[in-house]
Amino acid sequence: MADWIYVLNPHRDTLDGEPSDRETMCRLAEEEPELELWLSRRNRMRPGDRLWFFFTQPEPAVAAVAEVDEEPREEPEDPDVPFLVAVTLLTEATKALHRDPVGREELGPGQVRSVQKVKPEALPVLLERAGL
Repeated sequence: MADWIYVLNPHRDTLDGEPSDRETMCRLAEEEPELELWLSRRNRMRPGDRLWFFFTQPEPAVAAVAEVDEEPREEPEDPDVPFLVAVTLLTEATKALHRDPVGREELGPGQVRSVQKVKPEALPVLLERAGL
């Protein structure tokens, strides 16, 4: 199992037309936890991997988590979306992270890119805050 950071900018990214903010993600975790997310490249995600959502606004932090359902697949119908990955938000873990997000400084030094593997030193903090 691998753990990935997935960056969402609420001012630029949307989730089926809705803002990609913490409140929307928490609501979706309860009401519609299955999502398809776009990726600029395939990455090496596998079913069972976790995707930790890093929100850039208002304060940079991880405040939601999902499990990868399928390997990323190409999206030939939409040239703006090279790959899609199906995930399911983990409801209780997302609610826990929504209440007590993991800030950028707790994730370890370095730049947070659009999709990257979680740094090993940050994983215990993420798991604890999510109650996993």
